Amino acid sequence: MATQARADGEGNDTERGYGKLESTPLVGERRDVLAGAREPDSPAIDLALSGTVYFDIVLTGLTAPPASGTEVPAEGMGSCPGGVANLAVAASRLGLRTAVSAAFGEDVYGDFSWETLEQQERVDLSASRRVGDWHSPFTVSLAYRGDRSLVTHEHPSPVPPSEMARELPQARAAFVSLCAGEEIPEWARAQASNGARVFADVGWDESQTWCDSVLRQLEHCHAFTPNAIEAMSYTRTGSPASALARLADHVPVAVVTDGPRGAMAIDQVTGESAEVDGLVMETIDTTGAGDVFGAGFIVGTLAGWPLERRLRFANLAAALSVQHTGGSLSAPGWADIAAWWVHTHSGHGQHDRRLSREYAFLSELVPMPWLPTEQRRASATIGLRH
Repeated sequence: MATQARADGEGNDTERGYGKLESTPLVGERRDVLAGAREPDSPAIDLALSGTVYFDIVLTGLTAPPASGTEVPAEGMGSCPGGVANLAVAASRLGLRTAVSAAFGEDVYGDFSWETLEQQERVDLSASRRVGDWHSPFTVSLAYRGDRSLVTHEHPSPVPPSEMARELPQARAAFVSLCAGEEIPEWARAQASNGARVFADVGWDESQTWCDSVLRQLEHCHAFTPNAIEAMSYTRTGSPASALARLADHVPVAVVTDGPRGAMAIDQVTGESAEVDGLVMETIDTTGAGDVFGAGFIVGTLAGWPLERRLRFANLAAALSVQHTGGSLSAPGWADIAAWWVHTHSGHGQHDRRLSREYAFLSELVPMPWLPTEQRRASATIGLRH
């Protein structure tokens, strides 16, 4: 498990000789953005998730993926919990009380993932289980040229995910990943019937049939956040804007993300529509950036922010995440956001002045008192001895 870093910076990656591609993001004290909305009878959990936690090994700095029979060097390496852990960690670091239902093998990968989520990232695992005689799902991510390729190995969990998910505590929001030919999970419908808002995304359709059953599932959802390719494919449209308009016929809040080009959304609950530019930052690893965007958007929605602010905040969180290695452990915390805002706000260039105007709402949130009290190392820490 990743170790703690001292506030004076001793023991950071630079001092240990790790390269730039294995840099350690800041952490800072937790900030409860929903503190003013909490009532004694409100749910104790803000966000509930169910899915697969993978043990991820991420290799960065590749000039190209290896061809058959060849070997290529990787400049950086990271190990971290992946899969549903990506969004869970991102949400927790941004202040949401997060609960996950997942199976963990009783192996060293499961030990690492469980301890990282429960002890370091403060994710509620009361609805999760350790499973003997079953190895944890495993993914290798190869990051190169601003994108990544994945190699995954897993066996179905002996404990049905639906059985574990029924034990999730009631939450303010639930997150699901939609699948063609399936229905919204029973646990998510139960959460919704008790007042939770269901946020959804969708994975890549390997068959590329883009079955419209996915759109029918949106009747149970509050918000849908696909990327531009997914949105256009499922709606059979030729532009992100056309896809967004079509999606708005199916779900109260429709969002289409387009990477560094930004995001657009329609919120029929508030009557808002918005389109914002993306933030272009040095990219080391894009793994989990979509999950980080989703976490930022959920935070802003639960906090009651205007739509444009939600999109800008989610864009910023996702952009900050690609500067570090690993899907979950690259997610920004409030200290990362504070550091970016202070740097941007103090800049004198035209670009910084524009960003200062667009992100002026951050002055209400940061800078706040914080210390880098926890290390979120996205380097090869499993089994590290000191």
